[in-house]
Amino acid sequence: MARAKEQAEKAPRKRKAKAVAPPQAGKEKTAPAEKPKVSAEETKARAVAKYVRVSPRKAQQVIDLVRGRGVEEALALLQFSPKAAARIVSKVVNSAAANAEKNHHLKRESLYIVEAYVNQGPTLKRFRHRAMGRASRIHKRTSHITVVLGKQETGEVKRGAKS
Repeated sequence: MARAKEQAEKAPRKRKAKAVAPPQAGKEKTAPAEKPKVSAEETKARAVAKYVRVSPRKAQQVIDLVRGRGVEEALALLQFSPKAAARIVSKVVNSAAANAEKNHHLKRESLYIVEAYVNQGPTLKRFRHRAMGRASRIHKRTSHITVVLGKQETGEVKRGAKS
């Protein structure tokens, strides 16, 4: 008896079909007069790299270099930066640019970095063996790196742009 109840509970329940009204003969569909305006939020593309094994303080130094710059200029700066975080940040910028091209149909040349920030992720705690039986704690910090790109309007002067 109990087994029959369990099987009845596990069996998928049937859904009732919803009634759909038939199309009315007198009404015709009309196209909207003009395109809906695209808000500024819809033209922003973002990319996030989470749990990256780099210290947030060190990643912040690299992020400060590229914030407010055009995508091409930022990638050129990152390519020649000696910091280890520069490679990671350049991957995030490339990903955000690809998102802008694919999802919002924006050209790579017209993109600039609107927001770029680093948040602290979870910290891995390890121990290093020391002299006389002691141990010291090692903190292996992780970061969440976020880059938001936007379309640069004509006539708008951004950081690093020649005027």
